[in-house]
Amino acid sequence: MNTTELAWFKSSYSGSQGDDCVEVAVTEQNIHVRDSKDVTRPHLDVRREEWSRFVGFAAGA
Repeated sequence: MNTTELAWFKSSYSGSQGDDCVEVAVTEQNIHVRDSKDVTRPHLDVRREEWSRFVGFAAGA
């Protein structure tokens, strides 16, 4: 899938000054993560199961 076809949205935890911007796009199988300041750089693809584990770990669960 081409990254321009993905529905990217900015993380609610991104900085309000625009200096810490993370965008994510959700597909049936993966979560895609990119730096919104430079969308031409490669993005990270993570399987949904791993993303859930990461979010749980980051939240201190």
